[in-house]
Amino acid sequence: MKRIIQIVVLLIVIIPAYLYYSGLATKTSIIEIQGKKDSIITISISFVGDLMCHSTQFNYAYVEEDSFDFNGVFSEVKKYFNVSDFTIGNLETVFAGKELGYSGYPFFNAPDDFLFALKEAGFDFLITANNHALDQGEKGVRRTIYKLDELEIKHTGTFLSEKDRTSYKKYSINGIDVAIIAYSYGTNDVPIPKGKNYLINLIDTIFIKEDISNVKKLNPDITLVYFHFGEEYTRSPDSFQEEVVQKTIEYGADIIIGSHPHVIQPVNYFKTNNGNIDTGFVAYSLGNFISNQRWRYTDVGVILTMDITKNFTKDSVYINAVNILPTWVYKGDTKKGKGYIILPASIESDHPVMNYLTEEDKFKMHQAFSDTDSILSRKYNDIPIVIRNHKDKPYSDYKSQSALQRPK
Repeated sequence: MKRIIQIVVLLIVIIPAYLYYSGLATKTSIIEIQGKKDSIITISISFVGDLMCHSTQFNYAYVEEDSFDFNGVFSEVKKYFNVSDFTIGNLETVFAGKELGYSGYPFFNAPDDFLFALKEAGFDFLITANNHALDQGEKGVRRTIYKLDELEIKHTGTFLSEKDRTSYKKYSINGIDVAIIAYSYGTNDVPIPKGKNYLINLIDTIFIKEDISNVKKLNPDITLVYFHFGEEYTRSPDSFQEEVVQKTIEYGADIIIGSHPHVIQPVNYFKTNNGNIDTGFVAYSLGNFISNQRWRYTDVGVILTMDITKNFTKDSVYINAVNILPTWVYKGDTKKGKGYIILPASIESDHPVMNYLTEEDKFKMHQAFSDTDSILSRKYNDIPIVIRNHKDKPYSDYKSQSALQRPK
């Protein structure tokens, strides 16, 4: 009997020590061992819209020959990415190299420093399927992918080969697996090289259905589909967007995020069909996160942050909250000279950067935030509450004030 007691005591000491030093003794694993509560984890994924680099932007960022500083652009929003587990944006330029010459619209080719700034700001994943993906031909597609890989920024939408295109992936975000696929409506009539359709995913419902079917063989917790589609500068989805979204829901998508209109369009929850979660979410367009487009509705974007929860005991996954933080792009004088700064609606009125804004700037900023509120509140009932005029504190501190629980 004494021998049995000694063995039990030894196990009680050894097992916790092994779990601790092997890195397995997380709060979740302990709950699983005890079996007293459900093992639950929640992650946050942040989405932003178009990441553009017009010529005025890289001219303002110019430091010296082939050296540009874009870091100030994201100085007031990077803290929100830092507290999110995963940040995704639409990369609407290419990095074909200085040999081809840096250029803005209509054929983009941004300095590599713009990509370095995105990495520094906290972007984990960039969508490359859009109408500017082939602005610098096949070379632009390939070099952009090489630079993304070099910086270890995950991506999808353009590919190096057919094998690359069909090598479906899922990404583990703190224990929740997310599969991401992306498509564009077109390439601005820039021809895709013959026999190389794999270079970019174009919207084709037959291919989308097949891709979602193949992705689901990976058993992801979430299937996320990203579309570059819609009528530019139109603040409501058109019939093509709605048709594509509906078919994608039928094929089994859980979350659908859109871009291209360069303005914000409505969001909504939907009932999934053969999805992994019961209630999905669609955002038709997240607007411009950074660009040189300055007219009303185009100088505003959002940081849409989605909390996704997984209950391992019940084998269930669901969206438990969606939060939206409006942003506005300031262009003008900064402490480093002429520049751009993305300002969140949470910014304090006495923040130092506000000293650079003219009264007209302030009017446009507040008008932009009001426009965002109006667009996201229109037509739909089950929408997130827009954050306005919150104290400038960590996103997690005020997240609960703005979160909309998923429909019951």
